[in-house]
Amino acid sequence: MKTENNIILTNTQINHKIRRIALQIIESNVDESKIILAGITNNGFLIAEKLKTIIESYATIEVVLCEVFINKKNLLSEVKLSINIDDYKKSSVVIVDDVLHSGATLIYSVKHFLNTPLKQLKTAVLINRNHKKFPVKADFKGLSLSTSINEHVEVVFNSDKEATAILV
Repeated sequence: MKTENNIILTNTQINHKIRRIALQIIESNVDESKIILAGITNNGFLIAEKLKTIIESYATIEVVLCEVFINKKNLLSEVKLSINIDDYKKSSVVIVDDVLHSGATLIYSVKHFLNTPLKQLKTAVLINRNHKKFPVKADFKGLSLSTSINEHVEVVFNSDKEATAILV
């Protein structure tokens, strides 16, 4: 069982961070009529769903949700999406994940999208760990957190899709 001392962000704090990221996404896409929120499967997709709701409450931009299926244990395996290539070709895409640690998952997701002509490609993460091994950065981030390489940050969603970020 995890103690409260390990909590980095409460659900309320996470919702504030996601709201701020949503507003930044709107600002960087002010001239777009449509954006694609590509959430990396599981937590990244749950955060993308929350971003979509907030963006649609503030702007008239069409938001298309896309789930990115990537095998985190075998990053060289094929990346698959829940939408077709024609749905995001020549569009503004934001890849969303919960925690940016080494950058491996994000960069292999970015690589997949770079095989298609896009208007722009940005990345958004709830927590940036600052331990990157790959040349990828988060364009939008909720929290930058310097931790030791041995510490693990986890975003846990409950059945009501409320989240808590913890340090393990």
